[in-house]
Amino acid sequence: MAAILDQPAASRAPGPAPGRTAWAEAQHARGRLTAGERVELLLDEGSSTELGARLGGDDACSGDGVVTVRGTIGGRAVCVFAKDMSVSHGTLAEVHARKICRLQELALESRVPIIGIFDTAGLRLESGMAAMAGHGAIVRNAAAASGVVPQISLIVGGCPGADALLPPLSDFVFMANGDSSLFLSAPEVVQRVTGEEVSAEQLGGAGVHSKTSSLADGAFDNEVLAIRQLRRLFGFLPLHNRGGPTQRRSLDDAGREAPALDTLVPPADADAYDVKELIAQVSDDADFFELQSAFAPNAVIGFARVDGRTVGVVANQSSVLAGVLDGDAARKMARFVRFCDAFGIAVLTFVDTPGFLPGVAQEHGGVARHVGKLLCAYAQATVPLVTVVLRKAFGGAGGAMGARALGADLVYAWPDAQIGLLNAQGAVALGDDPQAARQRLTADAAWHRGDIDDVIVARQTRRHLVRALELLAHKSRVQPWRKHANLPL
Repeated sequence: MAAILDQPAASRAPGPAPGRTAWAEAQHARGRLTAGERVELLLDEGSSTELGARLGGDDACSGDGVVTVRGTIGGRAVCVFAKDMSVSHGTLAEVHARKICRLQELALESRVPIIGIFDTAGLRLESGMAAMAGHGAIVRNAAAASGVVPQISLIVGGCPGADALLPPLSDFVFMANGDSSLFLSAPEVVQRVTGEEVSAEQLGGAGVHSKTSSLADGAFDNEVLAIRQLRRLFGFLPLHNRGGPTQRRSLDDAGREAPALDTLVPPADADAYDVKELIAQVSDDADFFELQSAFAPNAVIGFARVDGRTVGVVANQSSVLAGVLDGDAARKMARFVRFCDAFGIAVLTFVDTPGFLPGVAQEHGGVARHVGKLLCAYAQATVPLVTVVLRKAFGGAGGAMGARALGADLVYAWPDAQIGLLNAQGAVALGDDPQAARQRLTADAAWHRGDIDDVIVARQTRRHLVRALELLAHKSRVQPWRKHANLPL
């Protein structure tokens, strides 16, 4: 951050306007950037073109509290708006909304992603219902863009009231800085109505939304780090829903073996391991961009590249709750699978789950509904689905993790994997023969039943994934059963 703040004002784009230098200096003293500097750091150098700069009045830099820009990230087009606290506290009013709506419409017409940077005091009270009308127009455009172009929000300050409803409409939300927050009701309102004393950070800070509410996909110590990670995420995403997954030349050997995987899974069923080690081993250059790492950590989701292709990764995390499937994990995975399906990104699923997390809290929390959503996400997906069973795939939980029955294109298993309705101990407790129970769970037995396509050597997992993705690269996006969905009975 220091390197950017130390630049002379003339080198920043856009630089502080007359009368706003004091604001910029105050921001820098707090270790924060101005709206223009945030946009400059996000976009490729020299690529930005500001839109609608004079809509806010005669002052070309006033902008009515929002900067709207088109530019590029990594050479690929993007539309960006950044709330500007130096003008009317970044509040949303009629002209402010018109600028954002025009940018959204341009992004949809051009089929390019939209990024919003939020640092605002909310809606402008003196604008009255005109502000709400503008807010509604932004929401309509965001809804129209959903599943068409990727939408990303970055919260680097306050985001209260009605404005707090905008970032959740995005596909991904990042938060930065210790004082970034998002909430519908301010702390003073909460105290007056409920009697609860709570700070803005406790009510809707980055920690709350990354660990508890799941609204934030990532939380970072400062906005420079957040912007750099946003640029990294952008590199994994397609420009639009018909653009196909991004591809880049990979120097990593497609047939590379990973001997470490042969001993990754401990011999004792109760012992844990870190599934992220597997993901790193099969990904190009061990590059894995994890999302929502602090929420439902018994499930792992994120983006990687395999032989240059972007893929979505879904996995059970053995080191947290033994990888059991609960409501939060199912909700987390289902939303991610749906995003990948909308934008043509293949999904790799790594399975090691002993079952569902039991308990009254889970049942009352609607675990059945959340797992049902996960089942639907896989069953409705038309992108390539490749699944690898690492150790355990028991019952409905194992079946919910991209099983053949849900439409997975290729399903593999490691040699010691166990696949069945319940584990051997459970089957024996119900009166089954111990030896027969164990035999039915083996990977070879699942292979002969047709539940999996092949038993593969762990160290060769990357090679099999590369071949599977090559085979499925031109998979039809129309599910066979849908061709007959409207036939008369």
